[in-house]
Amino acid sequence: MTILSMNRKELEKKVGRVTPELENLITDMGTPSEEVSEAEVSVEVFPNRPDLLSFGNFARAVNQFGGKGKVASFKVNAPLDNFTVTIDKSVKGVRPYTVCAIVKGLKFDDAKIKEVVDIQEKLHGSLGRKRRKLAIGIYPLNKIALPIRFVGRKPEEIKFLPLLDTEYQTGQAGRVEMTGRQILRGHPAGREYGDLLKDFDVFPVFVDADDEILSMPPIINSEKTGRIDEKTRDIFIECSGHNLVYLKKCLNIIVASLSEMGGKIYGMNVKDARDGNFVSPDMSAEEMEFKIEDIEKTLGVKLDGKKIKNLLFRMGVGCRVSGVGKMIAEIPAYRCDILHWIDLAEEVAIAYGYENFEAEIPDISTIGSEDAGDKLKRTIGNILAGLGLLEVSNYHLTTKKNVKRMHYDFNGFIEVEDSKTERDVLRMDLMTGLLQVASENSDAAYPQKIFEMGRVFEKSSEVIGNRQEVIGSETGVSEVERLGILLVDERVNFTEMKQVLDYLFKMLDVKYSIEAVDDSNYIIGRCGRLMVNGVEIGRVGEIAPRVLKNWKIRVPCVGAELALSF
Repeated sequence: MTILSMNRKELEKKVGRVTPELENLITDMGTPSEEVSEAEVSVEVFPNRPDLLSFGNFARAVNQFGGKGKVASFKVNAPLDNFTVTIDKSVKGVRPYTVCAIVKGLKFDDAKIKEVVDIQEKLHGSLGRKRRKLAIGIYPLNKIALPIRFVGRKPEEIKFLPLLDTEYQTGQAGRVEMTGRQILRGHPAGREYGDLLKDFDVFPVFVDADDEILSMPPIINSEKTGRIDEKTRDIFIECSGHNLVYLKKCLNIIVASLSEMGGKIYGMNVKDARDGNFVSPDMSAEEMEFKIEDIEKTLGVKLDGKKIKNLLFRMGVGCRVSGVGKMIAEIPAYRCDILHWIDLAEEVAIAYGYENFEAEIPDISTIGSEDAGDKLKRTIGNILAGLGLLEVSNYHLTTKKNVKRMHYDFNGFIEVEDSKTERDVLRMDLMTGLLQVASENSDAAYPQKIFEMGRVFEKSSEVIGNRQEVIGSETGVSEVERLGILLVDERVNFTEMKQVLDYLFKMLDVKYSIEAVDDSNYIIGRCGRLMVNGVEIGRVGEIAPRVLKNWKIRVPCVGAELALSF
């Protein structure tokens, strides 16, 4: 949750007087009022709506929800001469993608500059995951020579005057040019975000036609070319990162906000020899077909096409009829939270008003009791927590690259169709997620003892052994409940994990045994299969050095993973 604070007078120019009725309307829209004073209006913006983190986009949404606004549309002018950004192959290993735009005809003052900087930082912290997923750069166009190149250079070859420079580590006061490594060590932004680049041999930089460095993402812009002021009228915007879908949505949010300031949007030719050329930004609406019947069943109310259309219009989403009982939603380019028709059902519910739904008592008679599987998981969780282990919960979706870091020969991936993120396959084990947690917390104190209980997914059409699985009759995918345990420490070994398992099975009153087995994911001679009633239920062992190296884990790890039905 992020707080958006706006100047009250400026907001009232856009949406009308801030009355108690308008405050209620803003709350009903899904952005509760945090504080309303004579000078400011502050609202809570939830993570699913990063597009509302700017004043212009928020004011547009309020007008739409109040029935005064129209569904937003944007004109993107064709790229002019030299409106080009070329992505060099040298940058592919460190920060492979960028999307860009040029916005002209802006009139900045202190308030608008603050608004632009504010949305930039809020998107860095939310959608950008503290610049790990994406970084945003905004530059005055009059100080840049087009076209632009996005390249990777050795840190010692990078030298420029960073924005908001401070006293360098040598003690020299004032502003000085710094190399890439010096920025990571001596600049405040470098010290804060340096971990994102420190392990790479080359750093990404944007360079103009005069070979002037514009910025070194995701760290800092250049003082010479990266500071907008009240004289700036035209700007160049870039978003760089690892996921093209995220980048495009982030750029669209910023461009939509600048459009509300009166800016004219111009496209740029992005030339990418490896991944294909395209024109950026793409501000066209995304179409999604849905059934009226699905919306009605989900919400439990009777709605016709006209009513649904009006409700979606209030949420800023266009809509039209596509056939009998079917409609097509036109999702604005700046919305990144609508991925499925169920999200459209939520939009309809918000516009309909939760206070207008009538509560009904289900016409059933049952006696409630705790599910046996949930009871087992709760018991196991309490036992392991008592041993000092910390429970974690990872996503069901992961990436092929992450799976291959341990299971290098695995190819039976269950892929997600049209995934909106880089996570595009269902997980086939829990150990991959546990190792990722250990890798991302390598700077935390040791020992680290974690566990997870959850489902993994396999291509299957029948129950294997005595494991209880949920079989998808249409998909042929089985869902298996498993327990994963990972111990990470400088002196951890197989014996310590066996002590954990001995205590766990003793408390569950289950007899088990360990039989030696060779498994390439574990150290030879320090791996075993877990047996209950003569059936293998899992594996335990010291993680192989190959796997630890792939995850950049520098201390020994012992893992165990087993089915929860035994």
